[in-house]
Amino acid sequence: MIERFSRIDENALLYRFTVEDPATWERSWTGEYPWVATPEPLYEYACHEANYALGGILRGARLTEAEVARESQKK
Repeated sequence: MIERFSRIDENALLYRFTVEDPATWERSWTGEYPWVATPEPLYEYACHEANYALGGILRGARLTEAEVARESQKK
């Protein structure tokens, strides 16, 4: 697999990959995905492999955020 990262503009990257595996595919194939900058924290998935509690932690955080948003709307 060949991976390339290119800057599209000051707020975005383009991730492009090409898969070359003649034992599996008749010909190589390519995909790409734009990554737009975000002010939110990013977490690398590989850092959380086998951390099954992470899903619960993130769900709890989203519920807390929703509750805070509801309370602020009441005021």
